[in-house]
Order: sequence, then C-alpha cells, then structure tokens
Amino acid sequence: MATMEKVPMLAEGYERIAADLKVLRAERPKIVDAIEEARAHGDLSENAEYHAAKERQGQVEAQIADLEDRISRAQIIDPASLSGDRIVFGATVTLLDDEDKPVKYQIVGQTEADAKVGRISYNSPLGRALITKKVGDEIEVTVPSGDKFYLVEKIEFI
Repeated sequence: MATMEKVPMLAEGYERIAADLKVLRAERPKIVDAIEEARAHGDLSENAEYHAAKERQGQVEAQIADLEDRISRAQIIDPASLSGDRIVFGATVTLLDDEDKPVKYQIVGQTEADAKVGRISYNSPLGRALITKKVGDEIEVTVPSGDKFYLVEKIEFI
C-alpha cells in the first residue's frame, strides 16, 4: 500500500482550501437541480443545458476530490514554531542576488505560492535549491532566463 505523502502548508493555505471546498460542496445541489431541470426539457441528445450541467458536475466532483485529498494529507506548519540555522519549509529568507540586491522569499506550499508577494513553493527550482542551506551559502539556480546566483544573507521564522 502506498503511503500518503504529507503536503506541507501554512494555516492560511489550509483555510483557503477549506473555504474553496465549502463553496464547491454548496454548489453540488444547484448542479443536481440544473440537471433535473434540463432533463425535464426532453430530448437529452440535443440538450445543451443538460450537457453543460453534467460537465460542470464532473468538474466540481473532481475539484472536491482533489481538495479533500489535500486536506486529508495537510501538514500545517507554523513558521513561528520553527528554529534552526538551515532553511526549511515556512522559513523567510533574505538573499543577495549577483548585484548584491536583497530579495526576500518565504518558502511555502504549492497552493500558497505567489512570487509577486515573495512566496515561493518548496517545489520550485529556487525553493528546492534553498532547502537545507545556511547563512553564507551560495546558490545557483537555472531559470528560463539563464543561471542566477544568490547568497543566503538571513533566515527568519516569522
């Protein structure tokens, strides 16, 4: 039997998934009603409303299954409870790029990643390169625009 791989996430990411799940579960009865209503219109072979409702039902059920799976495997991590001198999930890291400009990132789960606000997935190329590094370590990451070099300046658990 395969072991269920835990999915690390921050509490905020967990809350977002739980909220999305609630919205989708609330949509279920509405879809069933739409299918029933469309079915009442007669011939199903040319009934666009029926086919659209059935397709939406399939999408919603797939999304619900995915979110339920993530919630069942969620491992909620509180960065403030972490410590140490190495970069781990949840850490906020200040890096110096090759022009000595500081950039700050928090290592988060895939569903929480948003590079625009400084949150990168632990699965991203940079995230993977950072995990286990210490202050003073140099990192090389290959990105679409070429190789980037960073120096780990600071590790915080906030």
